[in-house]
Amino acid sequence: MHTIEQVSGRGIPLLLDDIDTDRIIPARFLRCVTFEGLGEHAFEDDRQQDPKHPFDNLKFKGASVLIVGRNFGCGSSREHAPQALMRWGIQAVVGESFAEIFFGNCTANGIPAVCASRQNLQQLASAIESNPQAPVTVDLVGQKVITGDLSFSCVIQEGARTSLVTGRWDFLGELVDARAEVAATAERLPYLKNFAV
Repeated sequence: MHTIEQVSGRGIPLLLDDIDTDRIIPARFLRCVTFEGLGEHAFEDDRQQDPKHPFDNLKFKGASVLIVGRNFGCGSSREHAPQALMRWGIQAVVGESFAEIFFGNCTANGIPAVCASRQNLQQLASAIESNPQAPVTVDLVGQKVITGDLSFSCVIQEGARTSLVTGRWDFLGELVDARAEVAATAERLPYLKNFAV
């Protein structure tokens, strides 16, 4: 199991509200058979409309902690949105609030999505703008976000936090680790006796 107690990396500020999953990954990219290659299309339409979009700004290249506003990931409930962010390089998201299904999809992909006050998010975005090379740490154990001298509390649903810090967010990994138990259960079930596990 892969535990996630903290994520550290450079930050990228996108402190806007109500960014829906269609903006994170436009619908025309959903026809993919796998999630490979989705990262290069994260915020594709927004980036085409705004040449100064943070995802095209070289000073944020390689950033892995995304700073967002309120209701991030609203709209349709597609796993492609956190997959696109993850494949772009995002490993944690700090925001004012998240759409519930997006939040669940982040957790299921090992991406902590933590909440903080608007004031703290604005301070964090300013700190990143001033020093884009400074590391930002999202600490799930201490429930804090830290960069330089700035440190503030963050919150995450306890079930999601526990899943991440214990490694139980990786449902497929848990299933593989329990292969012997799955096989034993399948052996006891009469309707599964002819299937290999």
